[in-house]
Amino acid sequence: MRHICNCVLVLAIFCGLMPSALAQGYIPTCEADRTEAKNFKPTTVVGRRPTLGLVLGGGGARGAAEVGVLKVLVKEGIKFDYVVGTSIGAVVGGFYCLGATPEQMEKEFESGAIMRHFMTVPLTFRIVIAPILILPRLFGSKQYDGLYGGNNFRKYLVGNMTAHNQQIETMKPTFAAVSLNIIDGKPYMIRTGNLGYAMQASSAVPALRKPVELDGKLFCDGGVVCNLPVKQCRELGADVVIAVNIDEPFGPVPLTDMRKVGSMTDRMVTWGLYDLDVPQSMLADVTIHPDVAGISLITTSKKDAKRGVLAGEKAATEALPLIRKKLAEAGITYSAVSKSD
Repeated sequence: MRHICNCVLVLAIFCGLMPSALAQGYIPTCEADRTEAKNFKPTTVVGRRPTLGLVLGGGGARGAAEVGVLKVLVKEGIKFDYVVGTSIGAVVGGFYCLGATPEQMEKEFESGAIMRHFMTVPLTFRIVIAPILILPRLFGSKQYDGLYGGNNFRKYLVGNMTAHNQQIETMKPTFAAVSLNIIDGKPYMIRTGNLGYAMQASSAVPALRKPVELDGKLFCDGGVVCNLPVKQCRELGADVVIAVNIDEPFGPVPLTDMRKVGSMTDRMVTWGLYDLDVPQSMLADVTIHPDVAGISLITTSKKDAKRGVLAGEKAATEALPLIRKKLAEAGITYSAVSKSD
């Protein structure tokens, strides 16, 4: 089924038979699988400039590590043609495409502003008062399910944008936010429309945040199916892809670890994301995986934010030799930023 989906998309693009979803800026896609990833072979670019894509995965407050990666890549002078993000990756990627500097984003993470606006009141308090929040339904309210609405988060994200630069289609590099339409069960790349709504939709964690309705679709966090959207970046047109994975690494743990309260839930979430990330990572030319172990998805701690940024800088710096090699092999040139800059 995934291969059929790919073929239909390719035919639509190259034959000019654009389905209505594409015309509206919602590009249907599919999750990657291991067979597809094993059989993948990069195309040889002839007669045109090869393109470079950046993929930013989901991971909540661990998005600070993506900012750290960007600090290194920007200093290196690397520029991207495509940026595709899921969840917090869509937020970081959206800001990057608008021209925000990594240092500006670093301040937002370290101040805790991003996560405080993501959850406007503490999660424990919201859970305690959840029964009260159900009361409006008894009087006919038809709101979508979720502890947080997400509108304050969107307003915070777009607070300093003009009406023009809120539109995704005006952004350079080309940007896409990945989100799951829970009505038809398919992931989509949101390519046009209001950036704030796209970032809100891509990061609407099921049950935690209410889904976002856009043009008859009901979107929730894209990390459910495409947490590291490398395949999606290639579908947009990237020839070479650098991916940033901010999920915790999955490996063997002592049996005693599984006796802790909540350990099974934590373990299964970690495994589920790992299982989604593996085939996507196989499709990337370079995957940067900062050490974010122990950083909570919803922390507002300045210490955690600083550790995330430093972890991203360290992982990106270690990956630079491979990045330079891959870009040189692909014929992608760039001008390194001088130290004085």
